Amino acid sequence: SSLYPCLEFQNDFYRSCIRRSSPQPPPNLAWRPESLYSGERAVVVGYLSLSKVVPFSHYAGTLLLLLAGVACLRGIGRWTNPQYRQFITILEATHRNQSSENKRQLAKYNFDFRSWPVDFHWEEPSSRKESRGGPSRRGVALLRPEPLHRGTADTLLNRVKKLPCQIASYLVAHTLGRRMLYPGSVYLLQKALMPVLLQGQARLVEECNGRRAKLLACDGNEIDTMFVDRRGTAEPQGQKLVICCEGNAGFYEVGCISTPLEAGYSVLGWNHPGFAGSTGVPFPQNEANAMDVVVQFAIHRLGFQPQDIIIYAWSIGGFTATWAAMSYPDVSAVILDASFDDLVPLALKVMPDSWRGLVTRTVRQHLNLNNAEQLCRYLGPVLLIRRTKDEIITTTVPEDIMSNRGNDLLLKLLQHRYPRVMAEEGLQVVRQWLEASSQLEEASIYSRWEVEEDWCLSVLRSYQAEHGPDFPWSVGEDMSADGRRQLALFLARKHLHNFEATHCTPLPAQNFQMPWHL
Repeated sequence: SSLYPCLEFQNDFYRSCIRRSSPQPPPNLAWRPESLYSGERAVVVGYLSLSKVVPFSHYAGTLLLLLAGVACLRGIGRWTNPQYRQFITILEATHRNQSSENKRQLAKYNFDFRSWPVDFHWEEPSSRKESRGGPSRRGVALLRPEPLHRGTADTLLNRVKKLPCQIASYLVAHTLGRRMLYPGSVYLLQKALMPVLLQGQARLVEECNGRRAKLLACDGNEIDTMFVDRRGTAEPQGQKLVICCEGNAGFYEVGCISTPLEAGYSVLGWNHPGFAGSTGVPFPQNEANAMDVVVQFAIHRLGFQPQDIIIYAWSIGGFTATWAAMSYPDVSAVILDASFDDLVPLALKVMPDSWRGLVTRTVRQHLNLNNAEQLCRYLGPVLLIRRTKDEIITTTVPEDIMSNRGNDLLLKLLQHRYPRVMAEEGLQVVRQWLEASSQLEEASIYSRWEVEEDWCLSVLRSYQAEHGPDFPWSVGEDMSADGRRQLALFLARKHLHNFEATHCTPLPAQNFQMPWHL
């Protein structure tokens, strides 16, 4: 009983010492006098006490043990499954030896495409290793846009002034812009479509004898492709290869690849970077890199000559199609379905008007899909398919057919190739023809100007025989106004076909026709 007064004296003494050294103790400092004789530590740093840390560590440890147990159970289940062991054996054998038999056996299984061995490397063609003009690891060559303010001195002060706008454009392009432009690269959309994609992939492999392959592009992206070979059939069009370029939410499993397949052609489909089995992000540079390795694969591995390759694109796929036509001018033909000339007008359509400057700058610097500029550098046959009820590439409403950007793509192509014909008279009559809302009205305009197709053909062929095939042509320079109108209408009708449908309606096989050429 005499011990307690002594302890009380000690407690009073320690309290007085604390008050002298710290008149106002920190609010997070906990003090328990009973710790003096219990042997515990009484100081707590912040709000993280031992009593709170211990239960949290118990929960985390329990969760980790559960995850480890699930992984072990999955491993045991796979190891005891004879089919899975057979799949692993085939996969390892394919990695060691990529023979056609091993690939055929591997194609029977559906698994994570990241484990699929690389079938074709961008440096594989010997011509690439010897040529200095081939693509580097930075990527293939693209047409760069002109500066927004030409003639302005590029001083340090001007660069500093432009820096905030450039940062804003970069952020918009790499966050909202890229996902709006290519919604098929969004993970949630791919997860929702995965059952449909797997079903379409199985159909191509089982019913069409499709061969899946992984291509490694120069930027390191892995491109998922599907090839259907029709060269062994009796159909003559099977000797031609159609490379399909899908839309911004399209996949080769369920995309425009079905149209040339039904028409009897050999077909090579591929997915954009970041779509399904393809890796990367679908920016213009990555898109062009992917298209380059696809064309190289078709030539050097599949054995098709450029003269036997047709580039077919739907919607936004027109960018990679026109890039391939510009970069590989020997390809047989280009078919663009529901495509456009330039992305800027379509981007301004869906964004607030107050963002006009930011949208234009962002597109030009980071998302520049300049289809018309690239197409004008191709000299071969071109066919444009315009959807008369297109709700996507019109800048006003689908009923306003003159706001369809496919019109601008046609006009820019004709003005580049036949500048004398597409003078004031020719341009005006082609605009009237494009404004026609029905086939009957088109025929009425065509007959009003009494277009003689035999005469138009003879004029064009004689000019080609005398001056060669390289564009632009000066035909129509010494021609009357009526003659230029006839030629302009004739050329417009040969380069553009109408399809009475909306943007996403599949193109029937009978509408898949080869472009006109002299």
